[in-house]
Amino acid sequence: MDKEVELYDVIIIGAGIAGLSAALYTARQGLRTLVISKDIGGQLSLTDEVQNYPGFMSIKGLDLVRRVESQARVFGAEVVFDEVVKLDKVGSGNFIIRTASGDEYESIAVILAFGKTPRDLGVPGEQELKGRGVSYCTICDAALYRGQDVALVSWGEPAYEAAEILMNVVNRFYWIFPSDRPVSDEEFMNLVINSGKAVLMPKHEIVEIKGRGKVESVVVRNKTTGEITEIPVKAVFIEIGYVAKTDFVRHLVKLNEKGEIVIDEYGRTGTEGLFAGGDACVSPYKQAVIAAAQGVIAALTAYSYVMSRKGKEVKLTSDWRKLSIPGKKEEGRTSLKISL
Repeated sequence: MDKEVELYDVIIIGAGIAGLSAALYTARQGLRTLVISKDIGGQLSLTDEVQNYPGFMSIKGLDLVRRVESQARVFGAEVVFDEVVKLDKVGSGNFIIRTASGDEYESIAVILAFGKTPRDLGVPGEQELKGRGVSYCTICDAALYRGQDVALVSWGEPAYEAAEILMNVVNRFYWIFPSDRPVSDEEFMNLVINSGKAVLMPKHEIVEIKGRGKVESVVVRNKTTGEITEIPVKAVFIEIGYVAKTDFVRHLVKLNEKGEIVIDEYGRTGTEGLFAGGDACVSPYKQAVIAAAQGVIAALTAYSYVMSRKGKEVKLTSDWRKLSIPGKKEEGRTSLKISL
């Protein structure tokens, strides 16, 4: 029997500051909200210190995003770690989303907030095993493999946090990188080596990921000698930067010469029910606060659209309503001007 496709009011593609800010607003307005993303935080998760986000003198990029994620979850937003590979609008006017893992979801509205997407290795087995041991977010998934053997493919800035997390969680990790050293910090490398958790594999690359339904091993090649080795692991963590991926929505949106999504001041793309915000969109300034604001604009417009599809014409002129947080006693409420 085929798995029933779940229907959401809004599905948000991307879990960076734009996507999670959008999720906070749609969930807070009572919409059934799902966020689908390969990772949490996007490019902001690579930022050690943010000093220009209102309300914080200094905060780590990932900490900032995690706070917004927590807020969104409190109001009922769901988060799934997967990659959207297909988005189509069907006869009912709803959207059907298919992910790399083969799951399908349906929604009345969609918000594109994926910014830049974690870069793939592009090797056999990777697509088939995404979400089944292939992960692009060490901080999201490392705990699932506590005490087990895994592989890490990473170098440069993204590698520091990934290696540090794995040292504290897994039994052993095979650190695979194409050069002599994955990072330049000598003190950090000594810490990794002395932990006894890392097997360093310089000048190696993964050529295949194997497994039946889940990751079982990786096949690596020594770039100097050409020697091939198969290593049993339960997961592969890939942290090699980000790339803009808009091809899967090209048939539904207008793109500029840079491949960025063209939106209006309300976050509308031109396809009814499809909205966008954040770094994937046309904007002269790629800043976290601007991405968050665009996510919120798209969310409020999507809310009006969903309610109109349900036969309730809604005009938002303010969002100063004080809502009770689930599980907490409501202390008061101020008005929200809505025309029904």
